[in-house]
Amino acid sequence: MKELPPLFKVFTRPDQVQKIKRRSLLFSAAYGLVLSTTLIGCGSTPTASTSTDSKPASTSPDAKTTESSKPASGEKKVIRIVRSKQLTALAILEKQGTLEKVFQPLGYEVKWAEFAAGPQQLEALNANGLDIASTAESPPVFSQAAGSPLVYLGATAPNGKPVALLVAKDSPYKSVVDLKGKKIAFQKASIGHYLAVKAFEKEGLSTSDFESVFLPPADASAAFSQGKVDGWFIWDPFITRTELSGVGRVLLDGEKLRDTRNFYTTTRKYYEGNKDAIKVFFDELEKADAWLKDHPKEAATLLTDVTKVDASILEKMHEKYEYGLRPITEDVIKEQEKVAEFWFKYKLIPNKPDVRVGFLKPEEYEYITPKNVLALAKVGKS
Repeated sequence: MKELPPLFKVFTRPDQVQKIKRRSLLFSAAYGLVLSTTLIGCGSTPTASTSTDSKPASTSPDAKTTESSKPASGEKKVIRIVRSKQLTALAILEKQGTLEKVFQPLGYEVKWAEFAAGPQQLEALNANGLDIASTAESPPVFSQAAGSPLVYLGATAPNGKPVALLVAKDSPYKSVVDLKGKKIAFQKASIGHYLAVKAFEKEGLSTSDFESVFLPPADASAAFSQGKVDGWFIWDPFITRTELSGVGRVLLDGEKLRDTRNFYTTTRKYYEGNKDAIKVFFDELEKADAWLKDHPKEAATLLTDVTKVDASILEKMHEKYEYGLRPITEDVIKEQEKVAEFWFKYKLIPNKPDVRVGFLKPEEYEYITPKNVLALAKVGKS
């Protein structure tokens, strides 16, 4: 199997590079230990975090940071948010420049950082290279199992349709059973990984009945188009791009498989020092989600260059999603506990982490979560 590229490189001052590299390596070692067992045969005023970045110390395909204007001198507060290249409220916020406007009076500089997938985000989070991550359910569990002080800040609806198992357009495969003994590609510890295992499990098969090929999305796309793998569990816009290119077709989507949701996460330290900023972030995110839901045509036009998908197709994709944040309730926490049990059962993590440690107290969620989202818990819409 192809060796994966480095997950993450830190952006900081040159004189701080070695210090943070060591911290990143320590986490990488722990995270790598978690991932090494494989399924394959082959309200007070917060203290803000600060930034004294000059020129990025390094760049890589897995971590690309777009910075606002550099501070002339001294320290400047910063909030570093993961970039979304999908049909999401995060992408809307970046394209409209909303956060830059609302955070400027608060003394924050907004930075957007791009990563290949969830696991890479959380490595960056732990190495102080990212402040707000957005991932599916599995990466946080793997991160917690590696000892990361991760905090679950917010949750989404359990969107399953925008995740799917692709096969070659002209392949003979008609069901998951037909892929027994075949090679299936996905990002390790991602929603694609989670749903691939669940799809086979649903058919009475086990992980030994297929060969897992762990590749980040870009590499998996190349392997799939070259016929080096038989299936690919991936999310949009990769699904739509692959279909439009005539290379692949959807064998099944995750609508009936997915029983969890995406999470916005940070570190305990960043949460403790930036509660007001996080509250503002979620207020604006919820507004963007509402706008996205009600303006499919405008959103599609706005995000065409981000997703590399035609506006007309994006407008159709709009129907796949449920929009808006969801409250973090006891049921949500229990769902995440089941995810930890799932991965521990398959020996993909060396220990079953206490995921509750990463969840906040109800009163803390009441402070950072928009009121209309909190109200959903009372009507049972989570």
